[in-house]
Amino acid sequence: MRKTGGRAAVAGVALGLVVLGAPTATAAHGPVAPRSAVTDRSAGSTAGAVPRQVHDPWLWQATVGQRPAGPAALVFFTDRTRYFESTGVLVARDGAYRLIPIRIAEGHGLLSPDGRHYLRPQSGELLDLTTGRQRRTMKPGLDPFAWSPDGRRVLGTRSNDDPVISFGPDNQQLNDPEKPDDLLVVDPYQGTEQVVAAGTFAAHHAAAWSPAGDLVAVAGPPDVAASVAERQRLVVVDPAGGSLRWQVDLGERRILAGPAAWHPGGSRLALLAFDGCAGLGCTPEQTAARTWRIEFLDAASGHAVGQPLPVAASTSEIVGWRGDDPVVQEVSGTEQDTDRRAVLAALSPGGTREVLVTGPAGSTDLAVPGELLTRAAFGGPEPRPSPFAAPLWLYLALAVPALLAVVLVVRRRRRRHGATDAAPV
Repeated sequence: MRKTGGRAAVAGVALGLVVLGAPTATAAHGPVAPRSAVTDRSAGSTAGAVPRQVHDPWLWQATVGQRPAGPAALVFFTDRTRYFESTGVLVARDGAYRLIPIRIAEGHGLLSPDGRHYLRPQSGELLDLTTGRQRRTMKPGLDPFAWSPDGRRVLGTRSNDDPVISFGPDNQQLNDPEKPDDLLVVDPYQGTEQVVAAGTFAAHHAAAWSPAGDLVAVAGPPDVAASVAERQRLVVVDPAGGSLRWQVDLGERRILAGPAAWHPGGSRLALLAFDGCAGLGCTPEQTAARTWRIEFLDAASGHAVGQPLPVAASTSEIVGWRGDDPVVQEVSGTEQDTDRRAVLAALSPGGTREVLVTGPAGSTDLAVPGELLTRAAFGGPEPRPSPFAAPLWLYLALAVPALLAVVLVVRRRRRRHGATDAAPV
């Protein structure tokens, strides 16, 4: 009887731990959306795959490497995790939340168009969100701008600056700390790379692929003086042959509108432009008073076309298109971390603004895979992170004290029963 009771207690605790871990097969991936709202792989549909709103993860949320969750519906970045600094948060297409830890001083990476891979900047590492495997596939130092539409190439830049200035015996400078950067097309899977002959730039600030993947647009200061004055040049070039199609000076009040600046029809390029104080001498008040808009250039000539589209001052870039309507990222309340929130919104020429995705308070960026942006697969359910989607070490940390408690209870019962059996009748 005593042995049976002890085994029953142990079995009860084991069963409790199994029950505790059981939701990891379902709740670990968040609430299960209706079939019509998630990706139907058999039919190839992605309608409603991007959730309307996402939330902060639990502090103990598992990382992608600890518990892979599958292709991304989106990734957002926040410092409200157990790392207390900017961290990527994957929201998988079935609602699962996973963390993508970011190293100190590492920037935000890029999602592949199919949502399966996350490309880390500088390190040259590719994280497979489906398997959790991370491997270095490229030479370090690449800052990626955009994946090609077919998901096979990445457009990025690599700095050639010397880290320090060295001088010879006659005090002559031996190196150049501000060498022109290289614009590169890289195969992120094989690691091969090709330099794009886009002319001389002191730095590349933004770049975008054409919808057909046969041209690229790149913007940045052409020399050090332009970099100090915050003046940029825009160049459109054939990345394969290096044939320059055209170039225009953007000045200090216009910039390329981001990785999706090229209209999906291929006829226009979008710029972000502002009126107001420009340059390094602007006060915070003058900077905040700028009025912003989207302008368009003819993709064949670089000449201005169409009517400008007013945008909020919090607009940072165009991330995609919904038909002819640009989908922009806005990060509101940037002066106060508690008010900061990343939002994706669709803008129409009529002046209407429709919020498509809302990040949690404190979020700084939202990234949606290109194939979901192309199909405008917005309006999905609102998944919440599951507290059961935790790493194994947390379950072990909870299980060990429980098992120790069971051992103590069993020992006490045995001693009590032993003392009862030994007592005189």
